Amino acid sequence: MLTLGPLQFDVPAVMGILNVTPDSFSDGGRFVGRDAALRRAEALARNGAAIIDIGGESTRPGAAAVSEQEELDRVIPVIAAVAAVVEVPLSVDTSKPVVMGEAVRAGAAMINDIRALQEEGALQAAVELQCPVCLMHMQGQPRTMQREPVYGDVVKEVAGFLDERVRGCMAAGLPADRIIVDPGFGFGKTPRHNIELLSNLRQLRSLGQPIMVGLSRKSTLGELTGRDVGERMPASIAAAVLAVLAGATIIRAHDVRETVDALKVTAAVTKRDGDR
Repeated sequence: MLTLGPLQFDVPAVMGILNVTPDSFSDGGRFVGRDAALRRAEALARNGAAIIDIGGESTRPGAAAVSEQEELDRVIPVIAAVAAVVEVPLSVDTSKPVVMGEAVRAGAAMINDIRALQEEGALQAAVELQCPVCLMHMQGQPRTMQREPVYGDVVKEVAGFLDERVRGCMAAGLPADRIIVDPGFGFGKTPRHNIELLSNLRQLRSLGQPIMVGLSRKSTLGELTGRDVGERMPASIAAAVLAVLAGATIIRAHDVRETVDALKVTAAVTKRDGDR
């Protein structure tokens, strides 16, 4: 059981993705509008999502920035509508402190921040809200992050950044039991960097925080398989299983039902191995 402040999940847990954006890399435009988003959320819950992550700004490479008001207009009505009918806890995928606050007031129970609470006012907002937060590593910004990212030692540098952010958040008043870390696969990293991170993911366990991983349908899987984004479910599931075996506790996924099934098998086998 994973306890994150007031939230509890059986692990490994699957976080279902609900993008209410016109330009996300995989499902942009499919769930724009309250009704379409609500139907998607209900399907994610039925399919076994432990939490649903709702985002109103695309963070794909080259994505354009979205204003605070536009992001509020996209996500707050959806969060309020979903929270009213779906029992699965909700996460808001945002870096903006005003959006964080309004989302929690509308019914979100968690913040998923690709910028690790580094935007002005974000850390203060998170401390005031006292809800679980996922801190992600990203080199650069979405518009430019894939322009020749460079690392000396990607595993060491990602771990060092996350350790620094965890310590800073705790010092500011965010309890350790409300902090999750995410190495940020695909965010300012080449396919080689992503494979190196996945191969050494267990090293992040030394941080002492739950690990979330988002590899679903990403371009590295396309590079490895030669498949277009809509054909990457098998590769995404393989990556999810490898991540869990290396210590990940939350998997962020588009294909929730299939990922849940795969992780049930993984959990059953690893538990049996542990009993021997």
